[in-house]
Amino acid sequence: MDAKLIETLGDELYHAMTTQSVVEPLTNRHPDITIENAYHIQQRMLSRRLQAGERVVGKKIGVTSAAVMNMLSVYQPDFGYLLDGMIYNEGQSIAANTLIQPKAEGEIAFLLKKDLMGPGISNADVLAATECVMPCFEIVDSRIRDWKIKIQDTVADNASCGVFVLGDCAVDPRRIDLSTCGMVMEKNGDIIATGAGAAALGSPVNAVAWLANTLGRLGIGLKAGEIILSGALAAMAPAKAGDNFRMSIGGLGSCSVKFA
Repeated sequence: MDAKLIETLGDELYHAMTTQSVVEPLTNRHPDITIENAYHIQQRMLSRRLQAGERVVGKKIGVTSAAVMNMLSVYQPDFGYLLDGMIYNEGQSIAANTLIQPKAEGEIAFLLKKDLMGPGISNADVLAATECVMPCFEIVDSRIRDWKIKIQDTVADNASCGVFVLGDCAVDPRRIDLSTCGMVMEKNGDIIATGAGAAALGSPVNAVAWLANTLGRLGIGLKAGEIILSGALAAMAPAKAGDNFRMSIGGLGSCSVKFA
């Protein structure tokens, strides 16, 4: 795939995001697209956001749980970038019309106090580099029509990142077993999903180590002060105006978000 087409597709996805519109799957139109091509398209889309004044505040790991893999028919993790324009506070209302086809995922967020530069990063390195962990909602959103995505589509689309909400509780990750902590997610007062930390590649700590090592091979590090979203602990749930979501994670606290 040549550089001009990569630029065109990145611009197309950026335009879709800013106009709340959708594009046809890239993999349908360009069947030979590789995952490497897709990350270059992601970089173009990201550069447009940075040019518009946003700044990188962290990174996200996507497609880490069997539930999400099966829902999307995507069977390997991916990553994308978090920007300051994506951050919402606990309990804050999100205008549904600022997103396209949002879905809510319950996750554990890591706030780093030290840089992590792979490869060779272990779980112990991740824990030593983490200031705290927090319950988090990632509101994923796809610029691809009807979520008809393959791994190349979601990678190009910044790992289907929409916005995210951090809970108010910050906990030392060395005080709890992040692989066994259980999550309950509610939508409009009804329990719609349960999961555990083990859903994210066996442990959210494994997921962060995977990200550090994957990015390290590309010469990219995780930076002190960055927020890392470690992947969904259960299946994602569609969201629309009027919906209220709440999730709680044992030993970690809760997070809530509403859509207006």
